[in-house]
Amino acid sequence: MDMKLELVSVPVTDIDRAKAFYVDQVGFVADHDIPVDENLRFVQLTPPGSACSVVLDVTMTSMPAGSQQGLQVVVADADAAYEYLVGRGVTAEPVVDFPWGRFTFFADPDGNRWAVQQIMRG
Repeated sequence: MDMKLELVSVPVTDIDRAKAFYVDQVGFVADHDIPVDENLRFVQLTPPGSACSVVLDVTMTSMPAGSQQGLQVVVADADAAYEYLVGRGVTAEPVVDFPWGRFTFFADPDGNRWAVQQIMRG
């Protein structure tokens, strides 16, 4: 039986601010922006090349804004990813080397933290 992770909630305080950050600065693709009712707006974004998307969450879960701390994307080149992010106005941490990969880190305006990993094949 296949079990595919396809959607992860990212708790935010302001949908428009978060969408602008992820789409305009980080470069995610805006898949859906659907007002469900006066209390719910479904905004789904996907990192380029990813099979898993994120949904910007104001009221769908009980997670407080900024509490998502373990999100990770994988890239071919951590240095290029760092330069890309910084060049688009994202405050990213300089690349660090670990035995399991090279990483840069950034957070969205609410404090949700992301790791960007270059896997080192040995």
